[in-house]
Amino acid sequence: MASFHGNKINPSRFGIGQVKFFVFLIPLGIVMILPIVFMFSQALKPLDELFLFPPTFLVRQPTIENLVSLLSLKDMSVIPVTKYLFNSVVVSVSVVALALLTSAMTGYALSKKKFKLRKTLFEINTIALMFVPAAVTIPRYLIVEKLGLINTYWGHVLPLLALPVGVFLVKQFVDQIPNELIEAAAIDGARDTAVFLRIVMPLIKPAMATVAILAFQTVWNNAETSSLYMSKETLKTFAFYMTTLSTTIGNNVAGQGVAAAAALVMFVPNLIIFIFMQSKVMDTMAHSGLK
Repeated sequence: MASFHGNKINPSRFGIGQVKFFVFLIPLGIVMILPIVFMFSQALKPLDELFLFPPTFLVRQPTIENLVSLLSLKDMSVIPVTKYLFNSVVVSVSVVALALLTSAMTGYALSKKKFKLRKTLFEINTIALMFVPAAVTIPRYLIVEKLGLINTYWGHVLPLLALPVGVFLVKQFVDQIPNELIEAAAIDGARDTAVFLRIVMPLIKPAMATVAILAFQTVWNNAETSSLYMSKETLKTFAFYMTTLSTTIGNNVAGQGVAAAAALVMFVPNLIIFIFMQSKVMDTMAHSGLK
């Protein structure tokens, strides 16, 4: 036990008892990281390496030429790639922030507040988990069109804002908070806002971190809102631009390098946010709650 900190999941020092875990986890980790290494390698390969036969797994002479070509590439409407990236960043940040807020508030209300149709609303949310995106495409379009959100940034945000899995997860975490704690805070004069921000939010950090990951991955990789609700090219996102690369650059040799660089750009933000958030999720899930 001397190798462990009381407020951390992972041991701070190596112990002989950890050998059995390394024997299993190191080979598994190597296998799982190979696709990521290959993606970076492909994006950094010069043109003469992309079509070598037999193909090479690792890049021999890394270059950022593909990334530079991607950022300088313009489509038929003379829209720079940076504009698509900007749109993706704005939409992703907006959706994640609003999804966290709505999921936390909804989960808290469904768990700790007593009102009519509370159970019915939660059951509707649970049923919504079973719907595939294609099943709600037409209703979503009708709502967005009636609200006048076509060709606006809100046309990107609103369809992706509803996150049933986020509400479900937060609600399950809030259920673990003792009612006595909230009642004691109310007796001390704390209002609902103070209870929510100072008591509930710190205790549901694992759920909030998970919701942030799910929301970001959903919006960052989504091209549907651009193709359905945006006719203006300047409002479309980088995920949509990825789907048009085959027609924009054709099937030539140079185009394959640009496509590999674009795939890397799409992947890296997901990797970064997962690396930072998963550590927080693991530590907080193990040690959050009342002591």
